[in-house]
Amino acid sequence: MRDLSDSLLTWYDVHARTMPWRVPPADKQAGQRPDPYAVWMSEIMLQQTTVAAVTAYFQRFMARWPTVADLAAAQDADVMGEWAGLGYYARARNLLKCARAVVADHGGQFPADHAALLKLPGIGPYTAAAVSSIAFDLRHTVVDGNVERVMARMFDEHTPLPTSKPILTAHAERLTPDKRPGDYAQAVMDLGATICSPKSPACGICPWRDPCAARLAGTAAQLPKKTPKKAKPVRHGTVYLAQRGDGAWLLETRPDSGLLGGMLGWPGSDWVDASLPRPTDAPLQADWVRVAGEVRHTFTHFHLILDVMTATVSHETPTNGVFLPRDQFRPSDLPTVMRKAFDLTQT
Repeated sequence: MRDLSDSLLTWYDVHARTMPWRVPPADKQAGQRPDPYAVWMSEIMLQQTTVAAVTAYFQRFMARWPTVADLAAAQDADVMGEWAGLGYYARARNLLKCARAVVADHGGQFPADHAALLKLPGIGPYTAAAVSSIAFDLRHTVVDGNVERVMARMFDEHTPLPTSKPILTAHAERLTPDKRPGDYAQAVMDLGATICSPKSPACGICPWRDPCAARLAGTAAQLPKKTPKKAKPVRHGTVYLAQRGDGAWLLETRPDSGLLGGMLGWPGSDWVDASLPRPTDAPLQADWVRVAGEVRHTFTHFHLILDVMTATVSHETPTNGVFLPRDQFRPSDLPTVMRKAFDLTQT
């Protein structure tokens, strides 16, 4: 097993991807240490999100809040606004909770202890392992989708995901070395992202080509196998975009719990199964006009279709939400589904 980890680290030293949160292997060997705050930030952002989508957000967050203490002192609305468009908004709420816990309970320093990391808000087993390994070079096994794919092919494992997760994790654990575990964790992820890719893996240039059981069996392109997913249900609803004559928009901050929790959005109805009548719940009396077209958006567990209603109003008092002056309204602060509704009114 050591030969496998050594060969992969040799490959990584030459082919490591460049990322703004990563210390290159040569710099690390010269003594530069990863910033645990940057590692944690990147790992939270990368959950179910691509490197390409995360990079600009990470750079903005680090420029605006360069330390965990800066982030802990930030206004909730500012953080939620910067997060808008990245999705999975519970991550942003937990980001603030975790930053404040690190400052309050750990003196503004992430603990170099796996068990202590697991006690922080929003940090589960994967993130605790990643921060422990990458930031502090502690031997913990990091398993994401890239690692699962590499392990399934290395060992020609045909048990479908998610049933095979414990099996693939055990393989990954056996391969994790005591030496340079942080670099090794990133090396396996890089291997999966750049060579052992989901489609058309580049087996000919893989550093693990010779011992790869799936390559030898001719099954690499079939792996990892996955249990078929159930079709997502469809829900629908209505959102209401009201603007006063002075340009102010009627907006609400959604409850902290639930989808889009804590985010800015348009008042609207509940989202119900599409087999039921589309609900309406206007926030005030007005001459509402339905915008041509509709908003379509996909969440993790369902598809959503929204009708968009608009109205120009005077100084009516809404049942929910507040009017935000035009100079304080930034469409970029809206989560993607709400931004789609706004964009539909601008066409």
